[in-house]
Amino acid sequence: MADDAEKSGRKQRGNPFKPGQSGNPAGRPAGVRNRVLAALDADADNAAPQLLKALVQAALAGDVQAARLVLDRAWPARKSRTVALDLPAVTTAEGIAGAMAAVVQAMAAGEIAPDEAAAVASVIEGQRRAIETTELAERIAALEADRRNQP
Repeated sequence: MADDAEKSGRKQRGNPFKPGQSGNPAGRPAGVRNRVLAALDADADNAAPQLLKALVQAALAGDVQAARLVLDRAWPARKSRTVALDLPAVTTAEGIAGAMAAVVQAMAAGEIAPDEAAAVASVIEGQRRAIETTELAERIAALEADRRNQP
């Protein structure tokens, strides 16, 4: 047994290739797809019209899951929509308060959904922070100017 181990030679350890060199220098060409996946796609392309027809027939026959599949493809779920609100100018703190009140009223009246109201309120809050930052910078500049003018 000991002789067999000695005859087998040294085992390869680590990476057998030098850096920048592989066993297949040409490599796999860009854009080449796996043969199995390409065959499955070809089968699906050939069967698509029959599958769609069967799915629509099942939906018309009352299969709720088939109907859901058909409708989800025909009318995908909306991610968001444009919201038109009559808001006062949001260039001052008073305008911010009025805009927030208008958003709350629109939501309470059912003109916009609560998630839409939250999105609009988030934008108004960003505007409030920008106004606050600008006003704070102006106040600091005025205080520094006063301090420089004092003896």
